[in-house]
Amino acid sequence: MKVVVFENVSKVYRTKYYEVRALDEINLEVRRGEFLAIMGPSGSGKSTMLNLIGCLDKPTKGEIYIKGNPISGLSDSELTDLRRDTIGFVFQQYNLISTLTTLENVELPMIFSRRNSEERRKKAEKLLKLVGIEEVADRKPFEISGGQQQRVAIARAMANDPEILLCDEPTGNLDTNSGLQIMEILRNLNRRGVTIILVTHNESLKEFADRVVRLRDGRIVDVSSVSH
Repeated sequence: MKVVVFENVSKVYRTKYYEVRALDEINLEVRRGEFLAIMGPSGSGKSTMLNLIGCLDKPTKGEIYIKGNPISGLSDSELTDLRRDTIGFVFQQYNLISTLTTLENVELPMIFSRRNSEERRKKAEKLLKLVGIEEVADRKPFEISGGQQQRVAIARAMANDPEILLCDEPTGNLDTNSGLQIMEILRNLNRRGVTIILVTHNESLKEFADRVVRLRDGRIVDVSSVSH
């Protein structure tokens, strides 16, 4: 099944004096359970593409389908529900709340779910164990390493059992060893059936993917499978 489809998608940012065509006539299909890497130089449109998949922005032209449903006709509340229930986000900057413990950070996305407080806590504890840092559950983000913070961010992204996990340069602020550990966690999640869409400029990370999509100046210039 195709979980994401881009159909002639363009994204143009306009100002008073000029316009920037961030994406230009993109056509792409992402299969359920796939690990897809989107690569290209700065300004090629990688993050714009991820924002569109994550329903954080809308295309100027064309249509995007998530699980077969066109997103252009969805209301703001329906888009919010889609982001909450179907899509998880992992960012380069972690974006953890400094006043909360790591466990509370993971619990946060579940506040608006049907789980009660005990269920939320148990799920958060399970997720911290899944990413290998259950021992720092009571610490604040500033009390743990960057690699541990990114593990917390991954656990938080998985709180509502998303089918699609969007990762924007998730190893960008980490040393090589910590970055590889994060990629192994993502690979294990992918083996559990989560569709991973990774944006990166790090060529070494393509080995974790099933396919690599290369962008340049807002256009797809190559799509290739990765042999393992």
